Amino acid sequence: MSLPALTIQAIETHAVTVPVARPVRTAIGAIESAPLVLIDMVTAEGITGRAYIFAYIRPVLLALEKIVVDIGAELQGRQVAPFDLMHYFDRRFRLAGWQGLIGMAVSGIEMACWDALGRAAGEPVARLLGGSVRKLPAYDSYGIIDLRKDLDTLAASVSSGFKAIKIKAGEGDLAKDISVVRAVRDAIGPDIRLMVDFNQSLTVPEAIRRIDALAEFDLTWVEEPVKAEDLEGHAEVRNAVTVPIQTGENWWFPAGMAAAIRAGACDYAMPDLMKIGGISGWVKAAALGEAAGIPVSSHLFAEASAHVMTVAPTAHFIEWLDFAGGILEEPFQVTDGHVTPRGPGLGMDWDLDAVRRYKTS
Repeated sequence: MSLPALTIQAIETHAVTVPVARPVRTAIGAIESAPLVLIDMVTAEGITGRAYIFAYIRPVLLALEKIVVDIGAELQGRQVAPFDLMHYFDRRFRLAGWQGLIGMAVSGIEMACWDALGRAAGEPVARLLGGSVRKLPAYDSYGIIDLRKDLDTLAASVSSGFKAIKIKAGEGDLAKDISVVRAVRDAIGPDIRLMVDFNQSLTVPEAIRRIDALAEFDLTWVEEPVKAEDLEGHAEVRNAVTVPIQTGENWWFPAGMAAAIRAGACDYAMPDLMKIGGISGWVKAAALGEAAGIPVSSHLFAEASAHVMTVAPTAHFIEWLDFAGGILEEPFQVTDGHVTPRGPGLGMDWDLDAVRRYKTS
């Protein structure tokens, strides 16, 4: 595989707010639309690398875009070399600290590097990483369930081929959580894996109480029962319950994952590409998972996550939650409960009419 040297000429961005086909309600807020920063890394050689990052809430969107633009202006003339760039960013932002919007911005730029390299080589990023283009199991990711409206949709997910479903909980009291999880288990049947995400909404004692009460429903994992940064609290919950504990979407860079492993905070890990340090950071995190014997799943960004999951030695599940389909020329697809990485690069091109329609300023 021949990889030509590429030089960064400019970083261009679009801030968009994209409607979500299936809004996601959580115990701490609802996602009705997806505020995204689209990143175009234009190279002197005529190759453009693309990636997107997720601002979570609209008030953050334009600030995040501005950070990408300002950092990008410093990169003109640099080589497209993701590991080198992340080393540069580590030194550049060490005094300011790069957890938060800076970390999200540099991770997005890093992912655009990989896309540019893949496009230049005419290959999917999975192959650049040493992996193969193959099917990966996905779970369908839901928000808090409305028992009057969503049970048929859950059944349809199962009929379409999903072998795993995740729902969110913690919006009400324990009785509500039990009634919802029981109804979902009845709707999807005993052979489908079921995960529950509390989105950091519980105290340690309440998490233990609720997880113990929900254990009868054969849960594959319970996700982020307490605040993400409370590693000791996660470890306390993990040691007190029989259901495996999942966390990781809010770890910052591989060091955050290493700290969680040292604390014994989880049985499963799900690093987020935008917070763990892009593709190079995710690959490092996957190596930590292998060393600790922890199954590793993805969080959001299915288009790019599919590539890194092919080289994760303890790969578990891809999260299927489509936030970017509305601005892609060819939306990413799930088939029979599986996703397959596509290329060249990360396999994404913007639908420019949709980008103009959802432009946020």
